[in-house]
Amino acid sequence: MTKAFLFFSLIIICLMPTECLSNDLTGEEIIIKVNELLNQDSAFSRSRMTIQTSSGQFRTFEFLTWAKDKGEKNLIRYTEPPRAQGQAVLMLNNADDIWMYFPRTKRVRKLATHAKKQKIQGSDFSYEDMGSGDTFLTDFRPFRLEDDVFGEHSCFRVQLDRKPGIDSAYLKIIMWVRKEDFFPLSIHYYEEDYPDTLSKSMLLGDIRIIQGVPTAMKMTMKDNLDFTETTMELLEIDYELKIEDSRFTERALRE
Repeated sequence: MTKAFLFFSLIIICLMPTECLSNDLTGEEIIIKVNELLNQDSAFSRSRMTIQTSSGQFRTFEFLTWAKDKGEKNLIRYTEPPRAQGQAVLMLNNADDIWMYFPRTKRVRKLATHAKKQKIQGSDFSYEDMGSGDTFLTDFRPFRLEDDVFGEHSCFRVQLDRKPGIDSAYLKIIMWVRKEDFFPLSIHYYEEDYPDTLSKSMLLGDIRIIQGVPTAMKMTMKDNLDFTETTMELLEIDYELKIEDSRFTERALRE
């Protein structure tokens, strides 16, 4: 009887949906899986960024991005518009170290550490947002909130609280994570100056499987304090391109 009971118990467990089996996951375990999806070993992409200002005007940029070591190294090079063409940004150590290259002056400038909190090209994405790598794990303490539904998807809801002594613009982050594949669908950001106010919110949509990786082809960041919005569209992405370490140097910024 005991062996039979064990046998049928194993069958039941195998037939249980993934959602049931994941009920015991901690917030940290969920964010580890999120981090693995968002930060692949390497990635090359071509993107379009459209900024809508508070006055309703639009500005558009196109750029190439190289990332390596699970997002710890990032290089952005602008291709459009003509006035920004050739400008480049190198972010290392999860955007703690940032250099900018200006083709008109042919000079590279090292930015101060706090610059990672600044907006990129006046958009609603900061350098921290673009080059943070695995900081969801290193800079924040995640814990699981009550599960929720986002759109048509059953989601984990995880809160990340900034660790003491960490230099981040965000005091708290709340994330809705799709249970079926651990992909984040929405991220809410709370800043230190406004701890009880939703400062920024990001929606991740048009999720496609690219080279076996769930990928958001469109991300929309809203600044709820400045009433602005920025949409990031992926025009091309390659997770299998071999990227040399030499690309992430000050010298390579000028190339």
